[in-house]
Amino acid sequence: MARKKLDLMTREAFSALSLHEKNAYLQELADQFAERHDRETVELDKATLSRLRRYYSRRVWSDLKLDTLPDDPLNRQLRALGEAIRTDSIEADVSAVLMQETRARHIMRAPPVDDAQLMFFVPSIYDAPIKDDVNLMDVAPFSLGKNARNGVIKYELKDSLITVEGGAESGLATVFDYDIFINMVSALADEVRRYRSEEGKGLRPTLPAKVYRPSVAHILKFCRRSNGGRQYEEVEQALLRLAKTTITVTNLSSGKRRQVDTRPLIGEFRVVSKTNTGKVDEVEITIPDWVYTSVVKNEKSLPLLTLHQDYFLISSGLGRFIYRLARKAAGKGGTARYSVREIHKRSGSPQEIRKFSYDLKQLVARTQAFPMPEFDLMLIEGKDDLILEMRKREDTLSPVLDAQANHG
Repeated sequence: MARKKLDLMTREAFSALSLHEKNAYLQELADQFAERHDRETVELDKATLSRLRRYYSRRVWSDLKLDTLPDDPLNRQLRALGEAIRTDSIEADVSAVLMQETRARHIMRAPPVDDAQLMFFVPSIYDAPIKDDVNLMDVAPFSLGKNARNGVIKYELKDSLITVEGGAESGLATVFDYDIFINMVSALADEVRRYRSEEGKGLRPTLPAKVYRPSVAHILKFCRRSNGGRQYEEVEQALLRLAKTTITVTNLSSGKRRQVDTRPLIGEFRVVSKTNTGKVDEVEITIPDWVYTSVVKNEKSLPLLTLHQDYFLISSGLGRFIYRLARKAAGKGGTARYSVREIHKRSGSPQEIRKFSYDLKQLVARTQAFPMPEFDLMLIEGKDDLILEMRKREDTLSPVLDAQANHG
């Protein structure tokens, strides 16, 4: 397998950064390294950052006096060679440090320190509203990677075409950005339950608001993330990607092409307050019409599918997608099977099928020691392709009795 090189900036560009910018860039390299080498992400401490800065800034023999030579073709080639040698040297040193600081990725990350309060914090976790013309649990309405990517994802299902498109500058929302969407839907569903309960008592409650205004601490708690500084910084960018990511559906079930309205994952958002340190403290999110109408205007039941509370602890984007697919297809105690090629198509992954198949095999292998919530995974030989079997564990209770349970 080809070596996965880091995207290193030049030493001159690195030297021009402030200390804070250098540390932020090195943390980005660490995240990039973990993603490419299937390692767990870590927040670099001061000693490691200092060590990496030294590696990046030191001179080697290939740098000596090359910048003082005349600017002619030969010397330009020598300088380019010197820079290439220096970059390889830095990459070897940085990679060695990051390999030492990280560890092989598990299927589940450890919960945050204050996670014991979770059960008092949120009653149920819901995914996207289930619609007759499209089910977002069947595909990935986001990018599987932790880092945003540009481009368009197109899915061709049996009776519909689905297009997911991100902003030109912000890129597609990621599977981890999508946690905020889940938080928004779950909060709305909780308000609907309250509304119906009060209505059933003969009261005249107010319909749930179309604007959701959580604190960032609330979002992080719900998503079972630590309350660190980087998490606060990432929320605003995640909201931007969610607001710019849209889903367009062409329904083919009747034999005629019918363009469905484009649906944003979230509506407008704004930061409504910041702490004295400049961190985003509270945000305001407009719930899009398609979500609000599906959840609030449904008369008999909430058209939602619940997720296990450990969903947020699944560390890889591919793992989260597989869980969502299993929850939809085998969530009522059965077994679901998909070919690896079908899963590759539904995941929206830009990887070649061979690399995707390798990553899926690695994921399934890790679940043997670190099981996925609710479901056991197994790869079996099919007629033309490997088949992923997703089986609901008999000793595992669903978060609710039924995805369409009556909440009146």
